[in-house]
Amino acid sequence: MPMQGKKNYQEKLFTSFKLSDRVSKENFYRRLKEVLDLDFLYPLTNKFYGQSGQKSIDPVVFFKICLVGYLENIT
Repeated sequence: MPMQGKKNYQEKLFTSFKLSDRVSKENFYRRLKEVLDLDFLYPLTNKFYGQSGQKSIDPVVFFKICLVGYLENIT
């Protein structure tokens, strides 16, 4: 079994604060998430992951980090 990591998103609660309640429905990244399906990255990147060791970062999460960096001009 490949050691390709996969992030299972789970809402985090701190007292009664939920970040998703604080982000506007019109937020660019919230709207982008609704229309952008990156699941195709799993089979495309699977061959680059080893069979042993610790699980890696989820390739979809890595792509999103790179995308936000590009869109926000973060070097």
